[in-house]
Amino acid sequence: MPSSPLTLWNAIDAGGWRRAALLAGLMLAAGLAEALGLILLVPMLGALGAAPGSTALPSGLAALLPTRLGPLLALFVALVVLRAGLAGARNLAQLHFETALVDGLRNRAWSALLRCDWRVLAAQSRSDSAALLVGEIDRIGVGVNQLLGATTQAATLAAIGLAALAISPSAALLAAFGGAVVLVLQRGLRQRAQSMGEGFSQAYSAVLNRFTEGLSALRLIKSLGREAAMEAEAAGALTAMRRAQFSFTRDVALARMLLHGGAAILLALVIWLATTRGQVGPATILPLVALFARALPLLGALQEAWQGWAYARGPIAGILGLIARAEAAREPDAEGTTPPNMATEIRLDNVSLAFGEADQPALDQVSATIPARGITALIGPSGAGKSTLADLIGGLLSPDSGAVLIDGVVLEGPLRRAWRSRVAYVQQDPVLLSASLRDNLRWAAPDASDAQLEAALITASAGFALNLPGGLDVLLGDGGRTLSGGERQRLMLARALLREPALLILDEATSALDAENEAQIATA
Repeated sequence: MPSSPLTLWNAIDAGGWRRAALLAGLMLAAGLAEALGLILLVPMLGALGAAPGSTALPSGLAALLPTRLGPLLALFVALVVLRAGLAGARNLAQLHFETALVDGLRNRAWSALLRCDWRVLAAQSRSDSAALLVGEIDRIGVGVNQLLGATTQAATLAAIGLAALAISPSAALLAAFGGAVVLVLQRGLRQRAQSMGEGFSQAYSAVLNRFTEGLSALRLIKSLGREAAMEAEAAGALTAMRRAQFSFTRDVALARMLLHGGAAILLALVIWLATTRGQVGPATILPLVALFARALPLLGALQEAWQGWAYARGPIAGILGLIARAEAAREPDAEGTTPPNMATEIRLDNVSLAFGEADQPALDQVSATIPARGITALIGPSGAGKSTLADLIGGLLSPDSGAVLIDGVVLEGPLRRAWRSRVAYVQQDPVLLSASLRDNLRWAAPDASDAQLEAALITASAGFALNLPGGLDVLLGDGGRTLSGGERQRLMLARALLREPALLILDEATSALDAENEAQIATA
């Protein structure tokens, strides 16, 4: 279990921090190159014949710069080319950092879900998890992009501020103070952006849930004549999602208008004070104007990036929470653990199990013995706990109390996970991949030969599949939808038999078969 809450920063690995350090260096270098290019305007204006003394720079800086126009222009061109190269390298490094972070989070979340304890995993909302993994995590990429953009803009603003300090300290300090005041006054808009981002996440999950449920229930929808109702539900969910997007866009536009207006007033005030009270010459004023004109869009971009980052914080919290919950419930590794052979029996010794906050336990002090090399049927009404009991003896669940024993060995810890390698589970709803028949069968036994695949198909009364166009290479399509329910169930059985399991669990897996095929499978 994690010792501290997972944050975006401690989710970054060592390679990510190295990329971040490179990116920071490129940001700083590009900003300094731009600032130095703007500083060169002062001696260039002096070389062009500005008033003597009006182009004075600090003596240390002036001593480093040429005084003749030719070398100044050559240095200016070199700085422009250098800055362009640094900006390109910075953008590439930013993309590397952003994609590595987002893909790392997505892979970590998926890995955590795959290795999560089944009881915790079964309680997760599948549509919410899918929304985070597929769509919302891309908003994290946008948010990280905004954050990195804000860092770039802040670094460039800092470099421009240093250049302004070198030209006119008083004007630079006054402009910096005014810019900070403008950003502080827009704090409320940034807080609203975070709230809107959380609202968008909820709306996006609702949209995904509507379409996911609708696609899985198309037959029921059409048979009940609910097409219009489903259209209305989907349209309502989409409207709510778009409303959240439009509200955020309006806030960004409002923030831009207020920021640009305030910054323009500030720039006018700085120039007026510098010329009327500070007796600053045109060779100094013009570079200052160029600096402030460059800083104004950067300040606006900084505000928008700040808002964008706040907008993306909702899915960041969601994906980090998903990772933390799944990793906290990680199953123990079974590497090196030898599963039991089950030579005699599976025994349930007074086992009880409850899910979440349920008032009644799913299983309450159940004791039973299941002999090896036989067929045992679990019979009972819906909700009696048959599937839960199957999950217990199959090693997916562990009891809250009591014990599951294989030949007298308690099934717990790494042994429970290792035992699953000796179990084949066939559920009522067939699960087939959008791949070839061969790939679907080899999902259970990657090294199985074609002869073994064909034998398993015949044993499971699924020999029909060998007569499909292409044989083992036939593509089954999306979930094998071109096949009947009974045909899909028989393919699932063939896949399970390829594992040569010590325990074969059929959870109503022959419900779509006729009596003859069911009898053949029972005999096999």
